[in-house]
Amino acid sequence: MKMKLKDGKTKVLTLSYDDGVVQDIRLIEIMNKYGLKGTFNINSGLYLPEDAVRDKFYGRMKLSEAKELYINSGQEIAIHSYSHPNLEKLDADEIIYEITEDRKAIESQYGKIVRGMAYPYGAYNDVVINILEKCHIAYARTSNSTFSFDFPENWLQLHPTCSHNYENLEELITKFVETLNLDGDIEMFYLCGHSYEFDDNDNWDVIEKFAEYAGGHDHIWYATNIEIYDYVKAYERLHTSFDKMIIHNPSSIDVWVEVEGEVYCIKSGGMLSF
Repeated sequence: MKMKLKDGKTKVLTLSYDDGVVQDIRLIEIMNKYGLKGTFNINSGLYLPEDAVRDKFYGRMKLSEAKELYINSGQEIAIHSYSHPNLEKLDADEIIYEITEDRKAIESQYGKIVRGMAYPYGAYNDVVINILEKCHIAYARTSNSTFSFDFPENWLQLHPTCSHNYENLEELITKFVETLNLDGDIEMFYLCGHSYEFDDNDNWDVIEKFAEYAGGHDHIWYATNIEIYDYVKAYERLHTSFDKMIIHNPSSIDVWVEVEGEVYCIKSGGMLSF
């Protein structure tokens, strides 16, 4: 039995952007235009004050702006620590505070359960990971690009494919979109970054071209980080009979599998028999 992705697909594409800055407004417009999905990682202790006056369209959002943008965007929100410190440099109590305060605040502000994270500065160690496990964080994204399409082996060390600043981004996404997986293995393209970088480098065309090319393909599943995590965990929860002739799906998510070259959907709560 081999895992397939939603609707029997073998490729999934997701994005992850940090800090909750006003440039996310334009980025989400582009993502939604081309059908891309992803996750926005927020520092709930660093919103711009509501009475602040901007001299230019730059920097972090006010809470009111962030709620208006993210709540009905179709995108996931996740934590990024309360105040964006280097977690490796904190003691355990301080790490716990940064994680739990951010999660509590975001869940209260947006009315959503938050289970994902991106590491501030990409910094983490065994102490941080152990605390995330105890705080029931499902996944945490690093800044260590793999330049590959591999699925994560450790969800608390979720490495992206690359950032949008990668000089060979166009070549890499072309390879992902156009290469046929002859062995049928699943692949993931994971793009990350900060949307303010498009203003800093005056290169919004990079993400516009990426989204236009990468979006709209029938053979690719476009999903948020947590949707991918939950799907993989649903597959891992499948029960099989001793002779492998019966497969039961106890989860709330439909799961697709390949058995002897044929692809099957096992509905939520359903059973597949051969």
